[in-house]
Amino acid sequence: MPTAARLVAALCLALLAFIVSGQVKDQFPEGTYFGWFTQVNIALGLVVGWTVMGRRAGRGITSAINNGITGVAVLLFWGLFVQAANKMIELAMRNRYGGPFEALTDVLRIMGDYGLKLLTPGIVATLLIGALVSGLVVEKASKMWR
Repeated sequence: MPTAARLVAALCLALLAFIVSGQVKDQFPEGTYFGWFTQVNIALGLVVGWTVMGRRAGRGITSAINNGITGVAVLLFWGLFVQAANKMIELAMRNRYGGPFEALTDVLRIMGDYGLKLLTPGIVATLLIGALVSGLVVEKASKMWR
């Protein structure tokens, strides 16, 4: 059921995905082609915010902070997974794998490589602050517009 909390959660995580996508692009070599990177991450932020954070809103401040951290963690997982799967498909089209199992296991390796690029102080701080602010804003929206 659509609620204001779900809409606010979706918008908060979409904004956070947009900001972090810009920061992540700085971690790659100059001239790297990103394609739909930012747009895909924003779409993931909308979906995760709506489905994960939005339905768990309205349970108090402590739960709001936990909700924000959980929402960002889920967004990170799906963002890393989707981007790694996209890279794996790109490599598979170049015949870089000996079989489908090798390609699927390489998704985990690529996720790890991309995850390491996120471990910079600026990105970690943005994710933590974004999680806290998102959780509290969604909680406030839940209380304000019942």
